Amino acid sequence: MDVPTITVTELTRSIKQVLEEGFPFFSVTGEISNFRPASSGHWFFTLKDEGAQISCVIFRSNAWKTTFTPQDGDKVTITGSLDLYPPRGTYQIICETIVKTGFGNLLAILEERKVRYQQKGYFDRKRPLPKNPTKLGIITSETGAALQDVLSVLRRRAPSLKILLFPSLVQGAEAAQSIAFRIEQANLLSDCDVLLITRGGGSIEDLLPFSEEVVLEAIHESTIPTVSAIGHEIDWALSDFVADLRAPTPSAAAELISKGIYDSKTELVRLRQQLVAAIEHQLLRAEMVVGKVSIPSLKAYLLTQVDRRQFRLANAQLALSNGIDDQLARRRNKLTLLSNQLSALSPLAILERGFALVSTKEGAVLRSSKPVREGDRLKIRWIDGERSVRVEEQDEL
Repeated sequence: MDVPTITVTELTRSIKQVLEEGFPFFSVTGEISNFRPASSGHWFFTLKDEGAQISCVIFRSNAWKTTFTPQDGDKVTITGSLDLYPPRGTYQIICETIVKTGFGNLLAILEERKVRYQQKGYFDRKRPLPKNPTKLGIITSETGAALQDVLSVLRRRAPSLKILLFPSLVQGAEAAQSIAFRIEQANLLSDCDVLLITRGGGSIEDLLPFSEEVVLEAIHESTIPTVSAIGHEIDWALSDFVADLRAPTPSAAAELISKGIYDSKTELVRLRQQLVAAIEHQLLRAEMVVGKVSIPSLKAYLLTQVDRRQFRLANAQLALSNGIDDQLARRRNKLTLLSNQLSALSPLAILERGFALVSTKEGAVLRSSKPVREGDRLKIRWIDGERSVRVEEQDEL
């Protein structure tokens, strides 16, 4: 059987002709997903239902006529024609008009879930992030661009911050369970100050795992403060509402987490510069002063200071010496006076004036003659000696 051989270009051209001629103009209803307005003014998005999806574009010339700005989840009816783009071999709908007819099922489900978890109080807890964290846990795909964006920012702003990666699926049917497991694992380790849950941008279907109930429960149960940074600024997930902090992008999350460390480092640099400037200013003043002073005048100044201090030292020594002499003289006079008083009260002084001291042979001093009987032995003491006597007779006075 002879089969004609044609080139890829010829085949694509034939398919293009069949598609464009077979579907010259039609109307189709579906749900918008992955809406991407371009800077050129064109709108790109995906139109889908439960069984299939197809790429669409509205050029700027028709976009400005539309009375609303499409969003992911909008249910719309479009009119247009099919177009095949040969360089990529893909086809899309060139839209002429677009009319909003309601909200898609997925968006309605997310809105209902958002209301339910808000009523449960899951959106109320907002713990502050630590000002100077030492270890950050990151839950994301180890091959995704989001991780590289975060690491790039942290290397520049907080190189001392330790990173612990919990690699996870971030898209697909098993992603939600994977994300929740990593959050629970990080909490069991209790080795992180902050948890960052992140991924890059995508359609509402791509980001759906971060809105699943198992993930919301895991974030709410986390004892570690959490940051949710899902997609780009226009993207969102329910994890943004449950987490302690929502960041518009992964890079912005890294900046928020490292703010305290970066500010401290900046303040340290500022203080160091201020200190260096102050020291240099003092050195400059010192150099200016030294430059104005000649060696002879400096020598004369120093000699004057030495003379003044020697004079003050001599006066202090003289005052100290005079003070000591005065104190010694006063104490000698007082000692002499006390010695004279003591001598005047001494029994020996009385004996020197001619008196004698009479006592019994046992040594008891006799102040009266009444205890004395004839025959008693007594002692008599004079200033120069002592004699023992016996009483022979006693006269009464």
